[in-house]
Amino acid sequence: MEHAYYASFGYQVTNFFAASSRYGTPEQLKELIDVAHSKGLVVLLDLTHSHASKNVLDGLNEFDGTEGCYFHAGLRGHHELWDSRLFNYSEFEVLRFLLSNLRWWIEEYRFDGFRFDGITSMLYHHHGLDGTSFMHYDDFFGGAVDMDAVMYLMLVNHLLHSFYPDFIITIAEDVSGMPGLSRPINEGGIGFDYRLAMATPNIWIKLLEESTDENWNMGFIVWTLVNRRYREKYVAYVECHDQALVGDKSLAHRLIGDHIYLHMSVCQPATPSVERGVALLKMFRLITHSLGGESYLNFIGNEFGHPEWLDFPREGNDDSYFYARRQWSLADDRLLHYHFLYTFDRELNHLEMEHGWLISEQAYISRVNEGDKVIVYERAQLLFIFNFHPFNSYYNYRIGSGRHGIYKIVLDTDDKLFGGNNRMNKDSEYKTEEGNWDGRGNSLLISLPSRIGLVLSLQEQNSCNDSMKTPATGEVDTT
Repeated sequence: MEHAYYASFGYQVTNFFAASSRYGTPEQLKELIDVAHSKGLVVLLDLTHSHASKNVLDGLNEFDGTEGCYFHAGLRGHHELWDSRLFNYSEFEVLRFLLSNLRWWIEEYRFDGFRFDGITSMLYHHHGLDGTSFMHYDDFFGGAVDMDAVMYLMLVNHLLHSFYPDFIITIAEDVSGMPGLSRPINEGGIGFDYRLAMATPNIWIKLLEESTDENWNMGFIVWTLVNRRYREKYVAYVECHDQALVGDKSLAHRLIGDHIYLHMSVCQPATPSVERGVALLKMFRLITHSLGGESYLNFIGNEFGHPEWLDFPREGNDDSYFYARRQWSLADDRLLHYHFLYTFDRELNHLEMEHGWLISEQAYISRVNEGDKVIVYERAQLLFIFNFHPFNSYYNYRIGSGRHGIYKIVLDTDDKLFGGNNRMNKDSEYKTEEGNWDGRGNSLLISLPSRIGLVLSLQEQNSCNDSMKTPATGEVDTT
């Protein structure tokens, strides 16, 4: 959407009915969407209805000469952190304006849905800025809630799902954890299809900044990934724009350091920093993808470990365009580790398409071992095994399984195809033995090299001792 201030990343909108002119013409955007649709891709618009630019000459502010045409008058109409104007959702003409804006983007450009930005700011009169912990239900259902905004969001979802039931997708960006945000309106929810799992990217930053690899807390990783509102669908992701903007470091850069500039060639032995970073990036993505939600998001470039942050011309960088880019060519160069990271991302998504863990029940977690740094869970009839220990490898490590039969490896983060050391034999078969282990009715023995993530699939099944019908939660070994 059109915005005058480039450094706002498009979130201070001046014209709600215009695509940004920086990237081409409206006809070119329509062509882009048509081509995407022809390839089976869904296209969503990152939509800002939570606030608007305070500009008067080229924006909505003081459209009729007063403060209160589309926005609240006085202090309530100003966002103190974003320095922008806040809509008055109780006004009929404001509702007409915003709802017609949604229909226009769908019917004029054929977008398939929206990611609604800044929902937390809309939901509460304090806009999430007063230090509320959001730990108690009083925080979600007390006087701080802006009921006009809540009703607007319910109206949005009712209209969109009524008019376009066959394809529409709505996603909410909310950091507070408002209950029912992505449950249907007829259940008392607000009606979004998905909500962003905004805690998941912070897992890896917290671990990298606060402890050494051998002291990482496995329980913290698992709990953060599965701590979701019951029956609400979440979008999980490893890295987001808040971490890779304005001079911060991408996750790959945090892991690899400055070796990311000079030592990513496969024509030379990988340095310890590169080997560690590449291995962990694959493990982070596999566990987040398979355990963290009901959908998965790649943020422009993290699918291949982009080396740098994203920035826009602004006063703080002398209006430079240098970092307003993504170097997509890195993923195509077979002589760089970026290509192998991208290949892993592709195969990870293909495996999910085959087995559908994102649309399956939550995982049954059978092992979270802090000493060994091992995590084991089952989802979509697959067995996921992680050894996060940076040094220790384990021979004949026993893993619990809900199904009895013969397993084989279908994805290995250490595979040579993904730039790994190929320490596992993909042709090996792992036959389960009957008997309780970690709360499962069967178990198998497998060798676990350090820093590895594995996905095993049952090749032959014996249903005599099948315990997969147990609930999606269970006792967890945290020894």
